[in-house]
Amino acid sequence: MVPVSLGRWRPHTTGILIGGLVLVLVALIALYMLNNFSPTTDVKISANVFKARLATTQSEREQGLSGIEELAANEALLMVYDGDDKWGIWMNNMKIPIDIVWLDSNKEVVHIVTDASPDLGTSKTFRPRDAARYVLEVPAGTVQKSAIKIGDEAMFTVKDTQ
Repeated sequence: MVPVSLGRWRPHTTGILIGGLVLVLVALIALYMLNNFSPTTDVKISANVFKARLATTQSEREQGLSGIEELAANEALLMVYDGDDKWGIWMNNMKIPIDIVWLDSNKEVVHIVTDASPDLGTSKTFRPRDAARYVLEVPAGTVQKSAIKIGDEAMFTVKDTQ
């Protein structure tokens, strides 16, 4: 029986294989860093302090909390916009229900939606009655537990996004 040759291993094949592995490793490291080293700020509102991940770019705001499996009671997402508007929030690819709190440029609560269901997907867009600069997303039930209400003032610091 004659052995079947699958071709010779060539030096450039090794280079291509090593280069591909390096690219995959770099991509994994970048993804890990983006997910674990995102800028955060502490948001104090009512009697609670939330460790909020910041979403300051359009793509970060569109991503929001999509795909997140759980959110601890003291965790949040703070969306920061460059100007005041009636910014809409949808539940695209969401896996958990959330409370949504809109804050104006003075960091005062201007609108609240409680228990926004992930089942809504893109079928409903939540919008505030008044223009807002910031949107805070927290676990469902937080607004009621924390007695957050319209007119409450939040305290946090973010770098200028302009």
